[in-house]
Amino acid sequence: MNRVKSLSLFALLAVATLGGLSVASNPPSADAYYGYRQYYSSWRYYPSRTYYYRSYYYKPYEAYTGYKHHYVVYYPQPQYRSYVYYYNPYKQVYWGRYDLEAKGYSLLAEQDRKQKLEDIPEEAFPKPGEMPAIPESEDSVKIEMPPNDLPKDGEQGK
Repeated sequence: MNRVKSLSLFALLAVATLGGLSVASNPPSADAYYGYRQYYSSWRYYPSRTYYYRSYYYKPYEAYTGYKHHYVVYYPQPQYRSYVYYYNPYKQVYWGRYDLEAKGYSLLAEQDRKQKLEDIPEEAFPKPGEMPAIPESEDSVKIEMPPNDLPKDGEQGK
């Protein structure tokens, strides 16, 4: 069992490092994520672009080895601060957003998914509803709502 936990932690660290998230300064314990189907990392700050991001890690199916990830992006600018946006790094597109006030998800149609947020018209986002299924899953398990822990203005992430 400890060998399985060690391998799971190694896979988690490899995915996190390859995904642009440095966990070396604050590595999670093996017990922190072992067995979870999905989870969110802590916030990071991207100063040259003035936004915050966190990774959303998921397993497309229960027996999947390791984790895949997408990014959740928060822009503190007034026109965006009511939402966190989901970004697919594999396809390099924003694919939806979670409305922090309405507590619902807006899944973009395929043709409305773009690499740059400013290329997506506001009217392309449907009315917020239920969270979508975990990406690439076939069992209809929904993405967990993002944690309610937005970074405070000026907080540089840790």
